[in-house]
Amino acid sequence: MLDHVEIMFEDMKPMMKKLKKASYKENMGVFQERYGHYFNEMTSLTENSADKESAADEIARNFADCVEKKFQSAKKKKIDGCLQLDLNFFMIYYVFPALLLTGHEDATLIADHLCDEWGKRFKDSKIKYTDYDSLYDSFREKIFGIF
Repeated sequence: MLDHVEIMFEDMKPMMKKLKKASYKENMGVFQERYGHYFNEMTSLTENSADKESAADEIARNFADCVEKKFQSAKKKKIDGCLQLDLNFFMIYYVFPALLLTGHEDATLIADHLCDEWGKRFKDSKIKYTDYDSLYDSFREKIFGIF
């Protein structure tokens, strides 16, 4: 299930750098094209399960396990604080919105479980999520004409 889901974080740094409205739209399109199959797999797993709550919980644990194994320090067995912050923002800007963009009726259920597991698993990671349109609409190309 969700084999190598952690690879969706490989382009995290360039996708978060100098993020503006136009680049966010482009980045999200690329992200969905490359990794949309993971979100479809998630929704398929819950859809085909007799117990959707348990399926969503298992998806969240598996997802967090993969990310934790990929990014934790070999010595400390934890993720560096700055890296964790980047992972949190990436979840908020890309993972949750891409999941919700599937439009599947179980997407919110999965997002809720992912959010809960993420907060329990990682230090200082009690994050929330929102949909793509809300994030996209919050971007401004220029603030007071400065940028």
